[in-house]
Amino acid sequence: MTPSVADIEKDALALSPEDRARLVVCLLECLDASTDSAEEFEKLWLLEAERRFQEIRTGVVKGIPAEKVFADIRSGRS
Repeated sequence: MTPSVADIEKDALALSPEDRARLVVCLLECLDASTDSAEEFEKLWLLEAERRFQEIRTGVVKGIPAEKVFADIRSGRS
């Protein structure tokens, strides 16, 4: 019987922080490997950047001033 995603998640969260980090790297590398080439990967990131830019430009998303972001980080808020 194949374990469910919930079971895998539960087991993964029980790992040590080092093992969880290693698992994350492994999973991300696996996803990266599914991209055909560096050029395809770059093209996908450029499309994502353009989508995000258009969301800001049209007002769908509102930016947060860097000063506020850094102040929140320094104060422990995120």
